[in-house]
Parts: sequence; structure tokens; C-alpha cells
Amino acid sequence: MSEDQFMGSLYQRFPVTIEKGEGAHVWDINGKEYIDCMGGYGVALVGHQNQRVNTAIKEQINKIITVHSSLYNKTREEFLKKLMGLAPKGLTQVHLNNSGAEAVEAAMKFARKFTGKKGMVAMKGSYHGKSFGALSLTFNPKYKKAFAPLVEKVSYASFGDINDLRSVVDEDTAFIILEPIQGESGINVAPDGFLQDVRKLCDEKGILLIFDEIQAGLGRTGRLWACDHWNTAPDILCLAKGIAGGVPMGATLVREDILSAMSKGEHSSTFGGNPLSCAAGIAALTAITEDGLIENSEKMGKVFREGLEQLKEKHTIIREIRGKGLMIGVELKFEVRNILMNLIKEGVLMLYSGRNILRILPPLVITEEDIAKVLQTLDTVLTKEEENLNVQG
Repeated sequence: MSEDQFMGSLYQRFPVTIEKGEGAHVWDINGKEYIDCMGGYGVALVGHQNQRVNTAIKEQINKIITVHSSLYNKTREEFLKKLMGLAPKGLTQVHLNNSGAEAVEAAMKFARKFTGKKGMVAMKGSYHGKSFGALSLTFNPKYKKAFAPLVEKVSYASFGDINDLRSVVDEDTAFIILEPIQGESGINVAPDGFLQDVRKLCDEKGILLIFDEIQAGLGRTGRLWACDHWNTAPDILCLAKGIAGGVPMGATLVREDILSAMSKGEHSSTFGGNPLSCAAGIAALTAITEDGLIENSEKMGKVFREGLEQLKEKHTIIREIRGKGLMIGVELKFEVRNILMNLIKEGVLMLYSGRNILRILPPLVITEEDIAKVLQTLDTVLTKEEENLNVQG
């Protein structure tokens, strides 16, 4: 692919050149159709060519594309009202930025300034981004080793283990950050009671609780917010990915007292809250909340899970199925690269999460018919893989 001569080898790339998309389907330059279970790494929440988003972008382009936040803009105002009307309890303020990593960077600064403390606690298996601050909170050493020293005073606790978490916090801990469902490390779902226990611990010790719902939020798990599954609200919430229907945007939602601790100029973003992203964001949030996408995520997630559990009974290569809604991990006993490549040949795009986990993040508009085709294709591909392994064995 000619892109490679300019872009180096920073991305794990698949041999497909995508030309267009609609709903949960994409087409390559040769006209071959694929069911998209990759969803732009979870960005295509409302589906490709979502009409609400397309219309909003076209209308905004004819007005103005960029208005810095040192000036006011009615499209931004409308988006802010829409977003904050949906926010978890207590989160009434927001900083608009451009990506998940930026949303995390803002959260780190806000938490340190508000608490006056420096210590940070993240989870083993965490992934929060690759900019220096966000990378410091990301667990996997392979992402970090070459770039040390990173931001200091980060400790890690075992995800789901409240006693281990208690053992790593101290009087200088400013915040605890976690994903209610860990994405990069294999779709690990927080055990029941854990989020509530972390909330209590933070309240006891005067520590801020940050939820990273960049991948798990906005209906992905069959609830508007992943933390809703455990009826727990954070002090700061980081969002991005599908928030603006595919246009770059990030958002850091915070309590009012936390944001008011920041002085003018201590944090800003040139592109944050630009009217184009905000117009797309209004449309995306409307689609998620008014077009039945959260309900479809829950319903289709159950259909997907049931079908995958049936495949697990048939294929010994499958170790475990995990997830909620349309955020699903399929852990295999072998590496998934061959399976991903064979799925591509059969017209299905899927992700990995680590070397042996298939990650499924389709648009929330996916249909039962599409899921049936994906399951059938996966069945065929797994059968071939098992035959190959038996021959090799």
C-alpha cells in the first residue's frame, strides 16, 4: 500500500483500502463489501454515513468551521447543553478537546490542581492513550519503555481487587483512574461491587475518581454510560471516540468545584469545541439517545453473546467470551492474526486486543442479520484454523 512509504510502521495495518461506508458496512476500492466489527476502533458508534451527522456537518460547513473558545458560538452552546444534559450525576462542567488522550491529559491536570496532591493510581491492564501523561497511566510496558522518564508518581493496582487498590493509595494520592470495562487489554469487565467499593474508598480518603469511558461510553455497552451498570458516578469522566459521529472530539466532564480550581490559561485547546465537531456531536448524541441505539446495543449484544457462546461449545479454540452490549472480547487459546486475515477474506473486519483476543466493536446500528453472517463466517474460519492446527499438531 502506497501510504506505507509516508507513514512508517506505526500502525498494525490490514491489507484493505476502504472507500465508503453505510451503517455497519464498508466497501473497499474494488467494491468488495465487509461487515464492520472494527468500527474505527469504536469511533463509528452511530454508523457510517449517519444521516443526522452528515446533514449537521453540511449545514455547519456553510456557516463557519472554526471559532476559538475565546469567542462564543451558538453551535457549541447547543452541544454543551445536550452533552451536559446527559452527563452522570454531579458532572456539570466540561473541557472540550480533540481525542481520548487529550481528555485524559486534561483530567490529570484538573485533578492535581484541585487536590494539590501528586500521586496517581491506575489499574493493571489499563490503557489511557499514548501522549506523555496518558502514557504514564497506561500499564503495558511495551508502550512506555523507550520513552522514559514519563510522569512520575504513578502506581498500579489489580483491576477488580479493592484490597490491592487500598494498599497502593496514600495521603498524596490525587486520583484513581480506571476503565469500567478495560478495552485494550482484552475487554475485562469490572466485577460487581468493585466500582462501588472504589467510590467509597475515594470518598473516605479525599481522592478523585476518574472514569475513562472513551471506548465504553455513549451507549456502547447497552447503557448510556458503562458506569451505569454499577450505578456509580465519577468525579471526572473522559470521553472521545464516537462522541461526534466520526469527527475528532474529546471531552473531559467534571464537577464544577474541580474546574473552578483552574485559572485562566492553565489549560486550553485551539481546536477544542470547534463548531464543526460540535455540530456533528449534537447529531451523534441525538442519534444515540433518540434513535434507539442504546437499546439496540443491549439487544444485539445479547444476540452476539449467545451466538458466540454456541460457537464456544463447538470450538475448543475459544477460551472465554467477555463484555457488555456491543463491546465484546473473544479470548482464544492461540494468536488471532490468521483468524483476522481469514475473516477479511470472507468479508468481515474485526479487531484484536492483545495477541489472542478478538475484539468486536461494531456500530450500534448493526442488525441481527449482520450478526448472523458474522457468526457464520467466524464459525467457518475457526473450523479451518482448528483443522490447520490439528494438521500441524
